[in-house]
Amino acid sequence: MAMAVWVLLASLLVVSVSAATQMKVTNNPADELVAVLNANRTAHKSSSLYDNPGLACIALQYIKAYEGDCGAVGGPDAKKPADSEFVEAFAPNCGIQVSTLSPITGRLLGCETKYVHAAEAFSNILIESSKSLDILYNKNHTEVGAAVSGSDGGSPYFWCVLFSGGKTNSSFVAEGGVVKITRPGCFSGADDECSGAYDWSRSSSVWAFFTTALIAMGFAFGL
Repeated sequence: MAMAVWVLLASLLVVSVSAATQMKVTNNPADELVAVLNANRTAHKSSSLYDNPGLACIALQYIKAYEGDCGAVGGPDAKKPADSEFVEAFAPNCGIQVSTLSPITGRLLGCETKYVHAAEAFSNILIESSKSLDILYNKNHTEVGAAVSGSDGGSPYFWCVLFSGGKTNSSFVAEGGVVKITRPGCFSGADDECSGAYDWSRSSSVWAFFTTALIAMGFAFGL
């Protein structure tokens, strides 16, 4: 009987842990954000922009520069990273050749305490004024990079889109042709599946089950 209980619990445990692992594997929200942005541009008779992974990695570094300070994103206390950080920190952290950096022609940045999906972030957080629309439809843009990240993997959540007028395949070029993947956070164009806001509370039931299973096995074997 004890062996039967053990086998049943072990089987359920494998299934539950497998489900928890699958929760973490999602489509990249930064890629989704670029898709929404480009769909909006083309619907407005503007050209679709090249999704540059090097620029997108820079966008993630741009988010990290705020160190989780949502209050510095907008309003009277708004700040932005110094231009020197692109050369001194952002590019090296992404493995981008400094000589291939191109001017940033626009940015969209938002921060909220609650995670939302790409379409909602685009419509309700990033596009909040006529100025945002002017940035979105600017004809000087040729490429785009997007990033999504929580602070230390949790709230608050930042969404950042950087635009550039650089030449495709010759701007924001990575050493060895591969942009460095950094965590936490996701950036677009990297062919990388990434969860923008994995909520560890989603797996709490799994860990509760895991604990219960251990206790039950202890009773089953008289431990």
